[in-house]
Amino acid sequence: MKVVAYYRVSTKRQGESGLGLEAQQEYVESAAQANGWEVVAEYTDINVSGSVHPLERPEASKAFAHGLPVVVAKLDRLSRDVEHIAGLMKRADFKVATMPHAKTLELHLYAMLAQQEREFISQRTKEALQKLADRAENGDKDAQQKVANRSVMLAKGRTKENQAKGGESTKAKASAFAESVRDTLELCVLKGTRTLQGVADCLNDKGVSTANGGKWQPMQVKRVMERLSLSF
Repeated sequence: MKVVAYYRVSTKRQGESGLGLEAQQEYVESAAQANGWEVVAEYTDINVSGSVHPLERPEASKAFAHGLPVVVAKLDRLSRDVEHIAGLMKRADFKVATMPHAKTLELHLYAMLAQQEREFISQRTKEALQKLADRAENGDKDAQQKVANRSVMLAKGRTKENQAKGGESTKAKASAFAESVRDTLELCVLKGTRTLQGVADCLNDKGVSTANGGKWQPMQVKRVMERLSLSF
């Protein structure tokens, strides 16, 4: 069966460095070999958010214009929005390399669960902040200090919006880097690596550098996996 491959990286840095992109390509290549697919064309959107509808992206629209099944490494490379996925199912044929035999209903449910999880996380964060504010109002000294610290941080422009305009915090940079190597790291684990040293060796073999541009060590792998909530 002839298919078209589509890749997406959210940042220009990922596109230029190959971080994330190489892992996506390996996912698709492995799935193609396992399922007898012939990849006849490849398209890549760089610095494009998953919030943009696939058919409104420059390269994704070209991929779907072929009229052939479009293969992505993971469902979130198409979109993180369940409405986008549901609508796309009615208009085009696509397959996901990490679950090549998934039916339409299964993909729909997966997209719904992923979106629900993001909404839960957002809601829990809001609730936690509200409880903190309530405790501070009731005289809780520890809560008052935390609210004060948060206010200072916001006053210094450390909100997500201002981070995007200039000067990300160390934590934000660490999270961004972790996300940039997520696909490659997951691929190492998917191929059977079951130790921190094994993952470090895998990343080094693929030419992926640490955030400081050096070689990976087990402890660095551990920290990144914890930040990404990944485990063996």
